[in-house]
Amino acid sequence: MARYTGPKSKIARRFRDPIFGPDKALDRRAYGPGQHGPNKRRGGKQSEYSIQLGEKQKAKYTYGILERQFSNLFEKASRMKGITGENLLQLCESRLDNTVFRLGVAPTRSAARQLVSHRHITVNGELVNIPSYSLKIGDVVGVREKSKSLETISSSLSTSKKKYDWLDWNASEMAGKMLSIPSRDMIPENIKEQLIVELYSK
Repeated sequence: MARYTGPKSKIARRFRDPIFGPDKALDRRAYGPGQHGPNKRRGGKQSEYSIQLGEKQKAKYTYGILERQFSNLFEKASRMKGITGENLLQLCESRLDNTVFRLGVAPTRSAARQLVSHRHITVNGELVNIPSYSLKIGDVVGVREKSKSLETISSSLSTSKKKYDWLDWNASEMAGKMLSIPSRDMIPENIKEQLIVELYSK
């Protein structure tokens, strides 16, 4: 399965946002990467295209989606009723790997992708090993019976404190239900989706 495997702190510093989770390197150096440090002017003022492209890249890295997948999601979002940018984020949030992360079963989205790929996760009682699997309202995402004792899962669940209104977690069954599609104000990601829409609309 193709995915980004490069230096994550460098990417987080580029966007000045902990898009891969808490990052000590970003805390220490909250400015863009490069040998000349925070005082180096990199090409002056950014162009409109550069800003829009940067926002798309940020969304891709945040959700761990490659270019073709992201482009396909945008096409799907543009065909749906409603606001295209909001539809796009809702499709990203409805991915199985993202939901496993949101439920606290995994500490990061990349760890969630690995759990799904290694057949530790079920949807409505059936094993699903496709991280991009799109969930629907009412779907139940659970941990496979044999995997419930995995240290990485129990450790993540014990430290996870965030709860999301569109998901309901049952600790005793180690399963969560998708109650609704999240509205934009429920999604905590710092992404300006309208810039992505403008980029694809050129």
